[in-house]
Amino acid sequence: MNKFLMEANQFLSRNVPGYFHTDFPGAGQPGNPDFLYKIKNDPHHKWSQQHIRNALNGLNAVLSTDFPEILRQVEASVLTVCVVPRAKAESSYRLDQLLFKKTVGEYAHSTSGFIDGSNFIIRHTNTRTTHLRNPVEGFENDGRMPYRGIASDTCNFSEHIRGRDILLVDDIYTKTVNIDEDMVQALFDNRARSVVFYAIGNTPKRF
Repeated sequence: MNKFLMEANQFLSRNVPGYFHTDFPGAGQPGNPDFLYKIKNDPHHKWSQQHIRNALNGLNAVLSTDFPEILRQVEASVLTVCVVPRAKAESSYRLDQLLFKKTVGEYAHSTSGFIDGSNFIIRHTNTRTTHLRNPVEGFENDGRMPYRGIASDTCNFSEHIRGRDILLVDDIYTKTVNIDEDMVQALFDNRARSVVFYAIGNTPKRF
């Protein structure tokens, strides 16, 4: 696991501690957490059930390694685990396309020192999927690109966020996109006491 500083910028009013499990150089590259593609279970990939089971095992292995270590490093004795929602409205996904959120929530629910807050952030309005470089047949990539306040405009936030120490989890972090920075700010705007960020993969700098 790697530690970094999520730096304040036009999306985020303060520095926030962050962690990621490994770099995410791209599909098929050495060390890339390719299991993340399978967990999304998007129709154009047509993954088998065995592929998906293996991917979920990979995610659980990462969580069981990294979450306890994060808890040891932060000042909070208990962390409420929230998940950055997928880009489109949650109602547009099948349940088996929300396996990342489900798995993270189940791990938090079953592990001492964590509280499952995976349903504390629900997206109600589509946003642009930022990592798609090419069109995908049968998929309309509608919605706006990231702007300051997009999380608050497109998501519902539970009142239970107030006063809690939050561990915000995403599958992949890309510094230049600012989706995660804006989501962290929204948690502070909803009166979270503290926020720590964690991603499975970190998109390495290209330049």
